[in-house]
Formats: sequence, structure tokens, C-alpha cells
Amino acid sequence: MQNWNIETKCVQSGYRPGNGEPREVPIYQSTTFKYATSADMGKLFDLEAEGYFYTRLQNPTNDLVAAKITAMEGGTAGMLTSSGQAASFFAVFNIATQGDHVVACSTIYGGTFNLFNVTMRKMGIDFTFVSPDATEEELNAAFKPNTKAVFGETIANPALTVFDFEKFAKAAHEHGVPLIIDNTFATPVNCRPFEWGADIVTHSTTKYMDGHGTAVGGAIVDSGNFDWMAHAEKFPGLTTPDESYHGITYAERFGQGGAFITKATAQLMRDFGAIQSPQNAFYLNLGLESLHTRMRQHCANGLALAEFLKSSPKVESVNYPSLPGDPYYERAMKYLPNGSCGVVSFCIKGGRDAAEEFMSKLKIFAIETHVADARSCCLHPASSTHRQLTEQELIDCGISGNQIRMSCGLENTEDLIRDVEQALG
Repeated sequence: MQNWNIETKCVQSGYRPGNGEPREVPIYQSTTFKYATSADMGKLFDLEAEGYFYTRLQNPTNDLVAAKITAMEGGTAGMLTSSGQAASFFAVFNIATQGDHVVACSTIYGGTFNLFNVTMRKMGIDFTFVSPDATEEELNAAFKPNTKAVFGETIANPALTVFDFEKFAKAAHEHGVPLIIDNTFATPVNCRPFEWGADIVTHSTTKYMDGHGTAVGGAIVDSGNFDWMAHAEKFPGLTTPDESYHGITYAERFGQGGAFITKATAQLMRDFGAIQSPQNAFYLNLGLESLHTRMRQHCANGLALAEFLKSSPKVESVNYPSLPGDPYYERAMKYLPNGSCGVVSFCIKGGRDAAEEFMSKLKIFAIETHVADARSCCLHPASSTHRQLTEQELIDCGISGNQIRMSCGLENTEDLIRDVEQALG
């Protein structure tokens, strides 16, 4: 399976039915599972046998779909969560707790920024936010003795900066910590972060992976490349006995390729219960089967719209990494040679009022708190997804009052451009 191309993995990986079994991933819509003896169930609680006992922790449908995403990313283990936010939280909280510190890119999605900067700070975890264009010296200066991870996004939402994998991976590994990457916008079709040095990947599967705006969800995938035991003193949660789970030492019992996800499941999913519903996982799998074909049209529409906006005298600036002349074009060609995404960010002349007037005139693009599905939509980040941020935090995230984020769906390219043209007036 590892030798299959991404298109085949989208369709075939994760689930291989046997003789007479359902061709499509079955929906195991059950909270509980029956066993013949208490001893049989006890082995599951001791993590000595594979199986299921309660859907709050694991479910067969979810695991089959997680296996597909894991294969697509080229990882060793994966899990589904109830949302992308839950995935980001679990990925960090699995290794960073009270008194620890994390380095994060300043341009990450506003919801994730608020999760880190407000909620997780209340839990006693400190964060330092650095520019995606920080020099090696500036980046290394952000690390502390208690740093446990580095977090970034392949393509930032909505700033559309492109992450410099090699620079950040080098710094993370020199300081003995893993690099965690949110790969939502690129998807494994356009970028596989493990090939560039990332250690953990997260997704909001609600976006391109689902592709139809039907199911909220998230995913975490472990590359299996980070050696937890080599940095045992930094990660006691993985390298010392977990007294809340029979004294298991995850890194010893499940090895480099399975420890991270097993701990996140047995400990965090057990306690927080942020699991994706089996029904949503079923919808997600249907979306994954066409992801490779959909991404081509999303990217084609995105590039065409970016080119049109760049030529308009009513537009102040355009951000689209695959557009020649974009500040991140060279980086996109390196890490995203087959295309970036269908999301275009631009600043309209006339300030915030002009942005709101433009959006009110659109016919095809709908104003939604969403992005990256089959239908085109748009958003004014400063007054919606990023409205909790201060003016300085907006600047640090690459957001301005006249900035508009447009997500190109799967409609006809010319129709989308005509819609934007008439709205510009």
C-alpha cells in the first residue's frame, strides 16, 4: 500500500473488505460492543488485545477512515476527532502540560491561535508565537528549556503564508521536540509534511477532506519518525508509566510508531470524549474518495481568480501562494508544486466598508463561516473568525480590515470570475 500513488490511496486505502463483506466502509452506529467473558473485555482495557468496548474512545468505522488518512499522509498511526480544533488540542496536549512551553507560527488559524493563546494558557501551558518568515536566529531564540513542540500550518488560514518546513523542522529537532503541522488546506494530495521533516500532522477534515460541508471532524496522524525515548526526560507522559492506565509506558509498549496515538486515545479521548461520530466518519470517507480529483478543480479556480484579482484596479493586493509574484511563490513551488488550495485572500481598495459592500453583491460566493468545500464561499476574517483578536494580533496573523477570504468551489471558472467582477462594480 505504501507504494500506491495518492489517487489510489484516496479510493482504496484503509479498508479492504473480505469475501462477501460490504464494499463500502460500514457504519458501526453503536455505543457499545458485546463480549463473551469479562476476561475478554479486560484484555481490551489493559491494551493487550485489539477491539472495541465503548465508542467514546474508539469505533471501527472511525478507525478504518483514520487508517485511510494515515496511509495518504504516509504515517504509522492515526485517529479521528470531533473537529479540527479537537485535533489541534489533542496533538499539543498529548505532550505539553502545565508548566510546559510550545513554539507556534503566528499566522495559524484564528481559532487555533485563540485555543493556544487563551484557553491553553489557562491550563498552564505557555506559547511563543513567531513569524513564518523568522530568521533561524529569531526562531531558535523562541525555544526554552521546557519547550515541548513546534506548531504550524502548511498553508495558513487565511493569511495564505506557506510554511518553511525545512527551517522549522531543523530548529525543532535540534531542540529535541517534534514538529506538528496542520495540513488542512493543502491536504495530503498537494503536500505530505512527513516528507519534509514534520512529525505529527493534524487536519480539520470538515474542509476539503469532507468536501461537501456535511460533517465536522478532525484527524491526527503520527509519522512514527520522532524518537520519544531518545528525549525521554522531555516527554514523561510517553516514556514513564501512566498510573491512570495500569502503569503502561506507551513508548515501550507501542514503540515509536504507535505510542503517540495510543496515548491520545487511551488517555485524552477517554477523558475528553471528543470523538467523531461514525456517521460523520462515513461521510468523510465518501469525500476522501474524490479528494484527488476535487483538489485539481479547487486549485485551478483559485489560480484563475487570483490572476483576475491581481489585474483589477479595485484590488489593493492579492495573496495566493501559487500566483507568480506572490511572496510565497518560490516556497510554494518547493513544497506545493502540484498546486496549493482553492482559497484566495485579497485586500480591496476602500477599507472595511468596501469589503462589506463587495460581499453583499456576490451571487455565487456565499457569506459563510466555512471554507474549502464544493460550493464557493467568502468571509471577512477581521469581523468573523478573527474578531476576538486585538489589532496587533490581527497584524501578526496577517489580517487587515479590508481583507476578504474567498474559497473557490467546484463551479465553472468563468462563472466565478464573472461573479467577482460584477461585485467589484
